[in-house]
Amino acid sequence: MPAGSSRDERLDPFALPLRFEVSDTTADARVRSVELTRERVVVRRLVRGMLMAVNLPVKSYLGVALRVEPPASPAAGAVSLVLEHRDGALSLPLYRAPDGTDIVAEWQSWARVLRLPLLVAEPDGALREPFARIGALRVGAPSIRRRRRSAVKTRRPSILLRRRGGGSIDGASVHRGEREIIARN
Repeated sequence: MPAGSSRDERLDPFALPLRFEVSDTTADARVRSVELTRERVVVRRLVRGMLMAVNLPVKSYLGVALRVEPPASPAAGAVSLVLEHRDGALSLPLYRAPDGTDIVAEWQSWARVLRLPLLVAEPDGALREPFARIGALRVGAPSIRRRRRSAVKTRRPSILLRRRGGGSIDGASVHRGEREIIARN
C-alpha cells in the first residue's frame, strides 16, 4: 500500500508530523507504526503480544540515504530514500519510486527538513557522503568574485581592485645611529 496519495510510495517532508506504517518481519502483525516529527521518531510494534515503543531523537539517525534497489525480476529496479540508523531495524523508508526523476529533489528536501546529512548507499551496503563537509558546512571549490551586478558594487570604489599590494622592506636601506636632518627654528 503506498504511503502517499500518488502511485509512488511517498511521504511529504513538508507535512510533518507524519504517521505511517512500515512492514516489519519481526513484529506480530508484520507491520510497525511510525510517528515522525522534526525532532523525534517514535516506532511502535507488537512483538509476542507485548507493545513496544521506541522513542528516538532525529539526531540519532545517520542521515537520509539514497539507495538503488537492483531488479529482482525482469521488471526494473527502484530508487528509494531511507532514514538510516546504526541499527538497521530502526531505519525508515521515506520515498520509493521505479525511476529516479524526482529523487534528488526529494533527497535534498528530506535532508533539509530533518537537518541531517545526505548519504549514498554503496552496492556493498556501506554509506558515504556525496560531498565533502566540515561539520555542517559543505566544502567546495571557491567561486570567483564578480562585481558586475552586486548590491555592494556602487558602495565600494573600484580603485581598490587595481591597487597594488605593499612591497617587502627586506632590501630597503636603514640608517641607524645617525643624526636627523630636520629643519627647525
